[in-house]
Amino acid sequence: MGRVAGIKDVARQAGVSVGTVSNVINRPEAVLPDTRARVLAAIEELGYVRSESARQLRAGRSRIMALLVLDMGNPFFVDIARGAERAAREAGLGVMVCNSGQSQEEEAEYLGLFAEQRVCGVLVTPADATGGNLEAFARHRIPHVLVDRVASSKDSCAVSVDDVRGGMLAVGHLVSAGHRSVAYVSGPGDLHQIRDRREGALAALAEAGLGPEALVEIPSDRLDVAAGRDAGARLLGLVPRPTAVFCANDLLALGVLQSLYAAGVRVPQDVAIVGYDDIEFAAAAAVPLTSVRQPAVVMGRMAAELLLEEAEDEDGSHRHRSVVLQPELVVRASSAAPR
Repeated sequence: MGRVAGIKDVARQAGVSVGTVSNVINRPEAVLPDTRARVLAAIEELGYVRSESARQLRAGRSRIMALLVLDMGNPFFVDIARGAERAAREAGLGVMVCNSGQSQEEEAEYLGLFAEQRVCGVLVTPADATGGNLEAFARHRIPHVLVDRVASSKDSCAVSVDDVRGGMLAVGHLVSAGHRSVAYVSGPGDLHQIRDRREGALAALAEAGLGPEALVEIPSDRLDVAAGRDAGARLLGLVPRPTAVFCANDLLALGVLQSLYAAGVRVPQDVAIVGYDDIEFAAAAAVPLTSVRQPAVVMGRMAAELLLEEAEDEDGSHRHRSVVLQPELVVRASSAAPR
């Protein structure tokens, strides 16, 4: 198989400089018509194909978009990655997905790696609530978009979901079914989603004429099934026991469901459960799980599109903006009125 023709071969064949060939490819209007025709004829004859990856590297950027999430073990973030990957692929880019494990230290290391690799941009769900890691990363002038976060400043775009509304939908549903005492299985307190969902839960109770004491918080430092099982065990020890549980995500809810099932507590007859995210496993649970659906795939796609818009901005016209999507309550068998 013969050697692939390069830009120097084209320049030699056309009797021009490498710079002239580059101008014909990238700025044809800057080259005289006769010269441009000669270069194009040489490109055709030699079968030269421009190396897009090399062009990008010369420009100081790769054709890779990075995605850094809190937990790739959570199907919610898998769906975000799916949406981002679709938008990136349509733009001819690849996606590098990384997992911070909710660790600020690992987040900082990954952001440093992205800067070294000169990725074209970063989608990130921050683990560092202070924003310090992103502030340091921003010095590299690599575009980034916050995913599942509200931007705290006007220095970046963001795509998030109205979690206050989501909390209101969840607990409003339970209250309308007759429940007057609701446990809230929460997560790490430094995550604004956890706080916003709690705020929405309290607002729904207030609308029903119930005070904050009607919400019994069961805190958790993780957002996985094992943490849900632990929360379920603590719920079983409460006297009086709330008749309903609102969980900060579906993995917690599935863990609570497992714990209650093992103890012989009936769902929803004895305790109703509502989760959050509406992951694929929610509908497939032993008792199909009522959940607040987040449009995760849409969120990932929109975030990637905002990132591409900023990365491709050449005239400074890009303006950072925050997009807030609306959640939806999906009612299944796990929630019902108390006996």
